[in-house]
Amino acid sequence: MLFAKPVKSILSKVFTGSPFSLEDQTPIIPIRHMKFDFEPEKIDHKFYMDAELASAYFASLSIFLTYGEDLVIDTARYHRDFITDPLLKQRVTSLIGQEAIHSKMHEELNDAYMERDLPVKIFRFLASNVFEYGFNRLPQPMKLSLMAGIEHFTAVLAEYMMNHEEIFFRSQDEKQRAIWMWHMLEESEHKDIAYDVFQTLSNNYALRVAGFFPALITILVLISFASFFVPFYRKPSNLISWSYWKDIPHSFKLIFGLKDGVYGSSWAHIFDYLRRDFHPNDHDTTAFLEYYKETLLHPETGVLTPYLVKEFIPALRS
Repeated sequence: MLFAKPVKSILSKVFTGSPFSLEDQTPIIPIRHMKFDFEPEKIDHKFYMDAELASAYFASLSIFLTYGEDLVIDTARYHRDFITDPLLKQRVTSLIGQEAIHSKMHEELNDAYMERDLPVKIFRFLASNVFEYGFNRLPQPMKLSLMAGIEHFTAVLAEYMMNHEEIFFRSQDEKQRAIWMWHMLEESEHKDIAYDVFQTLSNNYALRVAGFFPALITILVLISFASFFVPFYRKPSNLISWSYWKDIPHSFKLIFGLKDGVYGSSWAHIFDYLRRDFHPNDHDTTAFLEYYKETLLHPETGVLTPYLVKEFIPALRS
């Protein structure tokens, strides 16, 4: 069942001086250690809205994310030494910690996918070549820009998902529900950190735009193209299955539909990044964060509570 407290009731408080508004305060970002222990036999290959190809997109995204997160970790770690603001440096440490655990948990999910006959090895090979012979060889200023671009797309995805929580409850796969809700929560928590690092150390508009387009092509084109083959690999009879071919336009609408699709309805948010005075916090998710932290992490009823091992906040150092 969905959470009892409607998001809209909390959103309304943000615009009426509610206690959920952080004003000019900079929120502290915790690092949460999780343990999901995925069970391959319980993996739902139609997890996303009971649509096979749309679900394949997110399975493919899970594989590519681990490489993107590793790039973010390495780039953030490299540039952290050039930051003089202790608070921003602390927040970068939180970003690194959260992304490291994201990568580890998604690798475990990907291993479970592999046992359910998804082409994980093939996609790992593809993603490793894209990053090893492409993105990871970029000069550090460009990697810094790409890091900010990647984090923008995960922030867009997180905001969409947080605004459509019903997506997660169409399936009985509780662990896939938990990992994606946890991931979206934390992507929204740290959505401004990579951008702030880029602006602090570079603040070059042309360079920022240059990092946007590789992220766009990878997340919206490359992963979409790769995911198209997942259902055929998993179940070759889909090639002659009318029900599967009917699923294709439905799945496409779920991801790219202009009205309610993940990216189709988020075009304005995606391309707002190209505005010169853009900042991630122009898209306020404060109320969503308060709502989801209250519900996902509730000690008794939280979706994430059974999987949360511990959390801590990095020390503030000069």
